[in-house]
Amino acid sequence: MVKMGELHVSSSAEDVFVAFGLGSCIGLALLDQRVGAAGLAHIVLPATLDSQGGQPGKFADTAVPALIDALVRLGARRTGLEAVIAGGARMFDFGSQPSATFDVGARNVEAAKTALAAAGIPIRASAVLGKTGRTMRLIMAQGAVTVKETGGQEENLFVARPDRLRRAS
Repeated sequence: MVKMGELHVSSSAEDVFVAFGLGSCIGLALLDQRVGAAGLAHIVLPATLDSQGGQPGKFADTAVPALIDALVRLGARRTGLEAVIAGGARMFDFGSQPSATFDVGARNVEAAKTALAAAGIPIRASAVLGKTGRTMRLIMAQGAVTVKETGGQEENLFVARPDRLRRAS
């Protein structure tokens, strides 16, 4: 389980990572299919303030580079990384014209996209915004990312191309 503010990486086909309760939070999966390394971050807020350091997975601006660095240490190639994002819902209604300040979900989505673009990592799939919470699952053996909206069915959001997926030995 990847809790709020955490990030986990692996190159083991047996691992499955799950981020529950993605309301305004963002689940960010990064995968290098050829190397067989992937990771999941449960991002809570768009940006850190200098006084809030210590938990890089909590903020979009620090989670992206921290997840990249952790994957590179496992042998992933920066140029081989692909992203999948989910979450960023508006969980509370603040009237007919909500202030962007209070729409943390939309701010989280934008911050994650900005950090990924700055790192040169393409987003291959996403399930973001809306008003429904989600659960995101990263299944290492399949190179798959699934998403389940509250009250809905789990669906494949991204599945690795079989010709690119490293096979477990």
